[in-house]
Amino acid sequence: MERYLFRLFHPDTVRAFSGTAGLLLRKAVALFAGLVLSNAVAASPVVVVVPLNGAVGPASADFVVRALTRAAEERAQLAILEIDTPGGLDQSMRSIIKAILASPVPVAAFIAPGGARAASAGTYIVYASHIAAMAPGTNLGAATPIRLSAGGSAEPEPGQARTDAGAGASASAGANAASTETTKQVQDAAAYIRGLAQLRGRNVQWAERAVREAVSLSASEALAQNVIDLNASDVPDLLAKLNGRHVQTITGSHVLATSGAVVVTIQPDWRSRFLATITDPSVALILITIGMYGLFFEFANPGLALPGVAGAISLMLGLFALQLLPVDFAGLGLILLGIAFLVAEIFLPTFGTLGFGGIVAFAMGALMLFRTDTPGYGIPVSLVVGLTIATALFVFVVSSVALRARRQPVVSGAEALLGSIGEMLEDVPPSDSGWARVHGERWRVRCHETPAMLARGERVRVLERHGLMLSVARLDEIKQGEK
Repeated sequence: MERYLFRLFHPDTVRAFSGTAGLLLRKAVALFAGLVLSNAVAASPVVVVVPLNGAVGPASADFVVRALTRAAEERAQLAILEIDTPGGLDQSMRSIIKAILASPVPVAAFIAPGGARAASAGTYIVYASHIAAMAPGTNLGAATPIRLSAGGSAEPEPGQARTDAGAGASASAGANAASTETTKQVQDAAAYIRGLAQLRGRNVQWAERAVREAVSLSASEALAQNVIDLNASDVPDLLAKLNGRHVQTITGSHVLATSGAVVVTIQPDWRSRFLATITDPSVALILITIGMYGLFFEFANPGLALPGVAGAISLMLGLFALQLLPVDFAGLGLILLGIAFLVAEIFLPTFGTLGFGGIVAFAMGALMLFRTDTPGYGIPVSLVVGLTIATALFVFVVSSVALRARRQPVVSGAEALLGSIGEMLEDVPPSDSGWARVHGERWRVRCHETPAMLARGERVRVLERHGLMLSVARLDEIKQGEK
């Protein structure tokens, strides 16, 4: 092709095809050459790299599913999941595995770089992938499902002895029920990873041990025990070793042509980053707290707008995050009950009873909010303590301000007129009414108990109010009576 193009654009050829016809011919040939070269570039194999870092959750599951869909649309030769995860949520893990099993593009799970791991949920993802690879210095395993009891301690494994000298019949029944539930979870997880191992032709026995005994393997040990397919130092090394490999997907058999492939790394977009932020349990708890107090401020002071808008947005984002996370509704109810008690403490004279109960309910609810201790999906105790102290200080400050405001004298309304000092605007005969200025306003006044006339400019004190009529007395007479 290059030889023919060179001859076409040689000076002798250009002189031979001079004029308009020659110019059109050269443009047509140039356009044809551009199309040929662009098709040659487009024909280069494409490999998509999808980083899966941190805890597996709703955000990472959404990102991986969309990345695999994009790889299928671009007809990529291979999609590489570059894994470094301590584990994650079961529902999110299963969403990723479903996307892998349904992918027409071969998926290679690559635990990298050195020092990375694929623990818990990551082990299932590795077993589900069409190709499994590990970099030196990495490990996988410890795939036992974890569940927390109501008291916050991990439930024992099946067959583990559990004794309590002081436990009664009800405690034994509760322990047996919890043990049965844990056994069911372990059996389900073992069957799940066993099916994935049989599908990919990998070590079934070790897969079950990873679930039942929480064992782990290094990269070299995993390769020796047929847990993975190969070891590779990095992505280029992995592509070199996978070139020409036969892989079976739902669309049939594929022969990988990864030599000289164009590597495209897909990074999380703003949607994935935003979803990862709000689905962090700590952030979700903070959003719920801000939302409740924002709405409280707006209802207590209608018209401020900003607290209501910020509170409504925070509350909606917090609730959206909670519906994606394994929430314990008892914990959520305790949080809402605690905030309600704290708000009621501001308005009711309970002398701290509701406030103390609200603080305890809020702290317990925050600790119980999520039904998992998966790394990255627990609420730190320090955050709970911090929010509880901040809430207590908030209630203390607001209660102090409210109490101080209750003790202030009335400065407006009908009650504020009683005892006020006014000035007569005209002479008023006994048992008659006239006009006086009180609080800068003109009021109709009457003085029954004073036999003498009230002179203009004389100072009077308001004793009673009857509609728009004020009953007054001379200020001098009141002072003499007090003496």
